[in-house]
Amino acid sequence: MTLSRPEPGDWSSSAELAELQRSQLPRVMAQALKSPFYAARYEGRTPPRDADDFGGVELTTKQDLRDQYPFGMLAVPREQLATYHESSGTAGRPTASYYTEGDWVDLAERFARKWTGIDPSDTFLVRTPYGLVITGHLAQAAGRLRGATVIPGDARSLATPLSRMVRVLKTLDVTLTWCNPTEITMLAAAAKAAGLRPDQDFPALRAMFTAAEPLTAVRRRRLSEVWGGVPLVEEYGSTETGTIAGQCPEGRMHLWADRAVFEVYHPETGELTTSGRGQMVVTPLYRDAMPLLRYNLADEVEVSEAPCPCGWLLPTVTVLGRAGDGHRVGDGTVTQQRLEELVFSLPAAYEVLFWRAMAHRDVLRIEFEAPDEVRGQAVKELGEAVDRELGVPHRVTGLPLGGLVSPEALRTPRDILKARYLFAEGEDWDKAIMYF
Repeated sequence: MTLSRPEPGDWSSSAELAELQRSQLPRVMAQALKSPFYAARYEGRTPPRDADDFGGVELTTKQDLRDQYPFGMLAVPREQLATYHESSGTAGRPTASYYTEGDWVDLAERFARKWTGIDPSDTFLVRTPYGLVITGHLAQAAGRLRGATVIPGDARSLATPLSRMVRVLKTLDVTLTWCNPTEITMLAAAAKAAGLRPDQDFPALRAMFTAAEPLTAVRRRRLSEVWGGVPLVEEYGSTETGTIAGQCPEGRMHLWADRAVFEVYHPETGELTTSGRGQMVVTPLYRDAMPLLRYNLADEVEVSEAPCPCGWLLPTVTVLGRAGDGHRVGDGTVTQQRLEELVFSLPAAYEVLFWRAMAHRDVLRIEFEAPDEVRGQAVKELGEAVDRELGVPHRVTGLPLGGLVSPEALRTPRDILKARYLFAEGEDWDKAIMYF
């Protein structure tokens, strides 16, 4: 089915944007009722049919998707599917997602809405997994849609170690990358391990696209500094939904409210609102294979409808993490976001990039890497910041460089080996059949 999808500029007010959403909701609801899950949910009662019915639609949860694994959410014949994906399953059983060719056009268009642009002159290194999850495929589809040269760098693969990716970045004059913030940090460390300067030796690099981790403004600035001022362009989405928000030139994240309906769920009251702090709920408007009605991502967010200086007439969102991500320590609560702000507020000269923390009930343990000459001062200042900002019992430990991330992991050129069965005397035949 060919659909006319809106593009930025097709509305001039929040009222026109709301009307774009309302006009598409009847089609979304009708398509959803073709799936076994929604058909069963509304069996024996009147299903929602138009925008006026939307307020009574129940939430769809991640557990619903797990329970319907693999094809209980499918709303088209299987021969119409283009791809099948699964979530990483880090929080339990994975969820399945599937897309038609038409769905993929919408997915690629939304990912490509980067304020820096993607064009045929770009060489685009995709450094996220391709296996089952959507991230690598999403970036590749968007890059090809805009005519860029795509390098499928993958991630979590022995075929593409960090040292190899640094070589690719340098020798192929990569202009754009797509990876999570931790990978951006690892690539910088690997470049240094190879004797290169991330802030000077990659002049072609013009932007780094990133997602998959909540990213504080202070960490974004620090990583940009490490790479010589190259902007980090953040987005927000999931395997189940694709991209649902992107960063504007002002550094704020805007929800693509012309392609989905977004609501904020307040679990303490059961209320859904268009703004405020709560859990992110999304209804994609241009999805055939797996329609989702009021899908609760369970991410803690804060949504605002206040105007942004960039001029985009779209609500903004701050992603705070998964609901329940805070941990009690003593009489206080600690979140990764707040700790990240404190760690990356240390002076850049301390070179603190890698850190970890463990929230015990009676003490917060923090460890980080720093050079010998500044480590003691960094420990002192971070401890003072935790006292001042969090007020919880803590133990801060500074480690030498390499104490958390092994230099071997940064330098190794080891690649996947093809299967082998015949070995010469003195060789290690324990590697027979193995792929690494």
